[in-house]
Amino acid sequence: MSRSTRPLLLFAEPLQRQGLIEWLRPLDLPVLEAAQDQAGAPASAPALVLWSLAAPLPQATLLAELRRLQERWQPAPLLLLLQGGHGYPTRFLLDLPLQGLIEAASPEALRQSVSTLLAGGRVVEIAAASSTPADAAASSPFATAPLGLGQWLLLSGLQQIDAERRVCLGLLEPVPPSALAELLLRGRLRELAAARQLLLWLWGPLSLAWGLPGGAGPDDPLGPDQAVAGGESQPGLAPGALVLTLRQRTADGIWEALRERLLQAARCAPENRTGQLLALDGLQPDRRTDLLVALIEQFEQLRRQLQAADLRQDGLLDRWRELQPELRRQALSRMAGSYVQLPCEGGLLPVASTLAQRASLGFEDPEVPEPVPMLATLVEARPLLVEGRLLAADEPQAVLYLEMLLANWLLRNAELISGEVLAGAADWPELRRYLLRPELLPTRNLERLRNRLNAQQRWTSWIERPIRLYESRRSLYCLEAGAIRSVALTEPRDRELRQLGWPQQLVTLALEARDALAPQLQVLVRSLGDLVVVLLTRVIGRAIGLVGRGIAQGMGRSMGKG
Repeated sequence: MSRSTRPLLLFAEPLQRQGLIEWLRPLDLPVLEAAQDQAGAPASAPALVLWSLAAPLPQATLLAELRRLQERWQPAPLLLLLQGGHGYPTRFLLDLPLQGLIEAASPEALRQSVSTLLAGGRVVEIAAASSTPADAAASSPFATAPLGLGQWLLLSGLQQIDAERRVCLGLLEPVPPSALAELLLRGRLRELAAARQLLLWLWGPLSLAWGLPGGAGPDDPLGPDQAVAGGESQPGLAPGALVLTLRQRTADGIWEALRERLLQAARCAPENRTGQLLALDGLQPDRRTDLLVALIEQFEQLRRQLQAADLRQDGLLDRWRELQPELRRQALSRMAGSYVQLPCEGGLLPVASTLAQRASLGFEDPEVPEPVPMLATLVEARPLLVEGRLLAADEPQAVLYLEMLLANWLLRNAELISGEVLAGAADWPELRRYLLRPELLPTRNLERLRNRLNAQQRWTSWIERPIRLYESRRSLYCLEAGAIRSVALTEPRDRELRQLGWPQQLVTLALEARDALAPQLQVLVRSLGDLVVVLLTRVIGRAIGLVGRGIAQGMGRSMGKG
């Protein structure tokens, strides 16, 4: 029996079966209805198993039932339909052993998903994050555990910063009241971001040393379900809708899905929501989009070259590093326009070739993770290590992790190219009107932006990067909901830590000394608190009582004599 003539096995409640059959009728597939006890199930494996869950089950029960269906009807793909308001966490849904998942399905979405699964692909469509703030607060460890001084200062400060940041973002969207107000609000957002980083630097490790409840860290001070908005979020999941479709479960199919998602995010002219100043902000929105799209296209060509070369792991890394400068030059040329010429010192010069010759594009950003695992997965569909688990390349968690790594590479290369464009525009005034934002046309504004970027880069290199290395954190950029955001990835970075120069190592020694002194400081604060309690209750309180008793006795005697 061929795959096309095998039936589609449907598990659904009686009230849902007929409606689902009508939705699937345009596909011209034989549909076999089955009860939950699998009565009347076919003897051979069906082409696809579709389970419509009318009411949510406990997570353990749902997982066990899916495993039974998978074992019974393997290798038929399994498609699960969920109703809205099911209450399952998004991370739990992504870990389910199935090939298709649709929440609140529409007829067209169901038919497309069935066709994709029958062709050997995967489908994940989650309408929105399922956990509510009330559920998150109920599951938070802070509901029962008391907070210490450092923890309270950290949490209260982050909450105040987050509240003011939401007010500023609300005033900026959708349209700021005026240009001056926009400048003031964006300046206030940068101040809040700096205040947050300073607060985390002062109290984050101290709170960890004092035992922050629930295993929360300084970048996630409210626990896994209560992250502060606008800060560095945990990688992997967006709070809104998630649509992920793999038409093929191969390296080409994974890349096509990632390419479509990245192109869609890049064409939305993403705004900077990282809390830091980016050179990419200096480009016009259209040029910013052109640069991101050009980098995606160049990466696609590079992937094809690596796929055709059939290199080993060492050769793959060497070839990757060798082609990076040329890839950036081609992306710069595509963004600037291959045939555009602008006046320069009395003549016309081609913009693309002139910028490519003047730019220094061989620099490697140290915050880009080792590219070999990402390349091996995209070239050969090898399994990927995600959060300590070795996942198949087509697993939803692995695909989202790959998207995060690709977006970080994309944005950091765009940042490097944008920095070179700003440097070239400083010596080529006519270039500013063509590539940069109108606010950077005056020389003073452009130089001020470059000075701030240089100061930020020095601060990051000398202070922030040693702290990240010591705390085994890596700061990544991601494209999320039409914005560029910062993501904190935790991974061992001991080798990079040993390669730091002595000035950066002094920063790590200062952190280590502070962590070592934290327990002694805690004991000292507790001892001082106990001493204050003894003085107030035993010494001062007793003295006040004696004085009051003496006054009362004196007043009683005087009244008796009267």
